Amino acid sequence: MLILISDAFDASLESKLQQFGEVTTDKTRAPEADVILVRAKTICDKAYIDAAKNAKLIIRGGVGIDNIDKAYAESKGIIVRNTPKASSIAVAELTFALMLSAPNHIITYHNGMKNGEWLKNIKRTELYGKTLGLLGIGNIATKVAERAKAFGMNVVAYDKYVSSSAVATLVPTVEDAVKDADYISIHMPLTDETRNMFNADLFAKMNRKPVIINAARGAIVNADDMVKALDDGQVTCYCADVYPSDPPAPDYPLLKSDKVILTPHVGANSKENLLRIGDEIVATIKDLKDNGKI
Repeated sequence: MLILISDAFDASLESKLQQFGEVTTDKTRAPEADVILVRAKTICDKAYIDAAKNAKLIIRGGVGIDNIDKAYAESKGIIVRNTPKASSIAVAELTFALMLSAPNHIITYHNGMKNGEWLKNIKRTELYGKTLGLLGIGNIATKVAERAKAFGMNVVAYDKYVSSSAVATLVPTVEDAVKDADYISIHMPLTDETRNMFNADLFAKMNRKPVIINAARGAIVNADDMVKALDDGQVTCYCADVYPSDPPAPDYPLLKSDKVILTPHVGANSKENLLRIGDEIVATIKDLKDNGKI
């Protein structure tokens, strides 16, 4: 078995995989590989899949698999997997860091101190007693909800695929999740249904000028509409770790707003998470191999 590590993983992964066969990081060997490991950088579109003539399994180290044409891969007999549980803590902690940074004016205070300013007149607000609206209540959002409850927040969530939650009050529509939320955190995959979901129509239904955090997928938010909502005061702050492309284009509208807090798609980049991703990959390969599927 030849395993291709196509993107950046923890350095320990290569040795862990050697129990299954040969391991390479040489991308030119993709046509030979039985197993291909990717993160966000490698795009497994139809052309890539056609070229990977020997592939039996593609694993995305992370949650979303929108960089893999899953349906086409499976039509070619290729199994597609991800590591849905590994990244939950890392992404949830970054989400919460972004949520805390906005009402605590961390960036403004820091820049002020560096510039010799004493900005005591800018008042902080607390998370305690505020309402968090979650869009999606899967592995990551559940971890966010647990942390929000510990801060004394009220948590509501919308997820069409979930019927109960131990950490959030479920509501029947997206509008119900956002209309009275002080904070909104997005945890949905990018689909035809969710693309541009956060647009002018939805902003108009928000009553509390929320802080919106997006650690899911950039294209769920209509960037032009978000800029207008920030300028008009419908949204207080937009905090994002994700963009329509990595990195975003220089003319990406939100880069020019002064009401945003942005990080360079580092939600899954904790040292601990990269180790967990590797462990989940090893377990997936072992399970499929033991069951004669690869």
